[in-house]
Amino acid sequence: MVCRILRLSAVSALSLAFATLSGAAQQAATQTVLTVQTSQPNGHTQATASVTVTGASGEPAGGVVTIEDSSRQLAQTVLGSDGQAKAVFTLSGGNHSLRAVYAGDASHLASASRSTNVSAQAASAPSFTLSLAAVAPSTLPLTLSPGASGTIAVTITPESNSALTSPMFVTLSCSGLPSLASCTFTPETIEILATTPTSCASGSPASACPPVSSMLVQTEEMVTSRSLPPSHPVHRTVDWAILLPGLLGLGGLAWGTRRRRWPQRLALVALIGLVTTLSACKPLYNFYEEGPAHPPATPAGTYTITVTGQSSNSVSAITSSTTMVLTVQ
Repeated sequence: MVCRILRLSAVSALSLAFATLSGAAQQAATQTVLTVQTSQPNGHTQATASVTVTGASGEPAGGVVTIEDSSRQLAQTVLGSDGQAKAVFTLSGGNHSLRAVYAGDASHLASASRSTNVSAQAASAPSFTLSLAAVAPSTLPLTLSPGASGTIAVTITPESNSALTSPMFVTLSCSGLPSLASCTFTPETIEILATTPTSCASGSPASACPPVSSMLVQTEEMVTSRSLPPSHPVHRTVDWAILLPGLLGLGGLAWGTRRRRWPQRLALVALIGLVTTLSACKPLYNFYEEGPAHPPATPAGTYTITVTGQSSNSVSAITSSTTMVLTVQ
């Protein structure tokens, strides 16, 4: 009996190992390539990361790519059907070691590019950079079901703000959301002073750190049950709206038999009024009898969301941005 149990255990272990190997064999190895170009708009460094991910046989891969600076996440983007993607983000002054990390998908294994060293110039005038961190859910990409919401912490890190002679206000916004989804920031506008911290040690209080805004991403779900129509005595009003033009039209037709022009015109006007009234009453009748229509849900898919901060140093406009990925299941 004991031997039989041991044989069955061995068979189960072999079956599990074979299933694991079969699943791994279905996923192709990938290669991730990263190239970075930089520019200097308005005195700060903007980076454009171009990423290409291909499978072992050269086929394009799909999914999400994260741009990292050492262990810090700078941006996220979604690969297109050609296995390529671009991410645009602002770099703080100093040296950076950037790499692209591909998360993999059902057909492809994860991979990472070689590190690319980039040197960014320190801002020549007061400026700022943005960075994102997931709060709830606690990981990025942000994955939500229709009707759910997620929270992102947006950190605004000042640069060269000690040269400020008056407050600089940064207004936050987002773009790239799917239909029936929205984003709100609390607060929407951040005040940067000459004394605003540019960094903070782990565990420091909020007052000793760069300012943070809470970004709420809200999706919509489909309502499957209709709400009951409001109680309102509209039937009598609708009846009179239909009967009165009809009576006038009949009276006009009766007078028209006497071959007088003005009764015929009156009858024509009454008939036009009847048709117009019926057209106007139809949507109202549907609302009160059937209730409002079902609102649609936020469509499922994977989207690249751009978070932008815009301000002015009294001379030129300053814009800083980064990207994240939202998946609606």
